[in-house]
Amino acid sequence: MKQLTKAEEQIMHVLWELERGYIRDILEHLPTPKPAYNTVSTITRILEKKGFVGYTAYGKAHEYYPLISKKLYRKNFYKGFVQNYFSNSYQAITSFFANDEDLSLNELEELRKLLDKEIEKKSKE
Repeated sequence: MKQLTKAEEQIMHVLWELERGYIRDILEHLPTPKPAYNTVSTITRILEKKGFVGYTAYGKAHEYYPLISKKLYRKNFYKGFVQNYFSNSYQAITSFFANDEDLSLNELEELRKLLDKEIEKKSKE
């Protein structure tokens, strides 16, 4: 899966939220300062060419919708992130957050609970 630019990702977040929308709908949901209509239209067409967005044509108007779910994109994004920044080691990323981010005792306990749930689930498979 291709990596998105910040502008492309911003538009995808709007489409994931809206589920369907015209360029004016996307533009309306973007933060201020808003880009030009033509800029949003161009980026949306790029997303369509990359396979992230589909559309339904109503005459000259196009209603856009995501072809890739936010969950799938997030999964692939983080897989690449762990690979590029943590040598593909989930132990290294866990260690980073536990040691370098000054997590509170409560946050560490929450992480442990999440990990314990996953361990239990995997052990039953």
